Amino acid sequence: MDKDKIEQAVKLLLEGIGENPDREGLKDTPTRVANMCEELFAGLGHNAGGHLSRTFNADNNEMIIEKDIQFYSLCEHHLLPFYGKIHIGYVPDGKVVGISKLARTVEVYARRAQIQEQLTSQIADDIMRYLAPKGVIVYIEAEHMCMSMRGIKKPGTRTVTLVGRGCFETDDRIKDTFLQLVK
Repeated sequence: MDKDKIEQAVKLLLEGIGENPDREGLKDTPTRVANMCEELFAGLGHNAGGHLSRTFNADNNEMIIEKDIQFYSLCEHHLLPFYGKIHIGYVPDGKVVGISKLARTVEVYARRAQIQEQLTSQIADDIMRYLAPKGVIVYIEAEHMCMSMRGIKKPGTRTVTLVGRGCFETDDRIKDTFLQLVK
């Protein structure tokens, strides 16, 4: 990450909106924004393989759900936040992953400029790739500030995305069970 370029861009943005980037309250803003970008875009250049590749043998092949995983991301169209909860379910096929690894997978993809639809698929696809479960399902419900504070201005509106792979694509019973448990 090139923090100098970010600082220059923020200074130009402030000038562009008619602000004085040298006034007391804004003097350190370019540096603060550059530091913030380091955190908000920490998922760039990473994949979830490092988190999902450490598995444990398990005789239990029943559905496992991790729900209410809080996340924050930035809309790639407006660079405004979208945030909410992610619910992940999977049916193991002889191996499971430590429970924190699903939340870490969320962070890998949420910590970059993103769209919700892609975020949902990336999480599901990597769980399938690295865990090779019988199936995985990812449900995301989020509020998008690009819709709440600008444009149509409809705060509280939630966008829901759902992606199923494997048995969650073919077995409506297991998909319905997941949906009942996360609602």
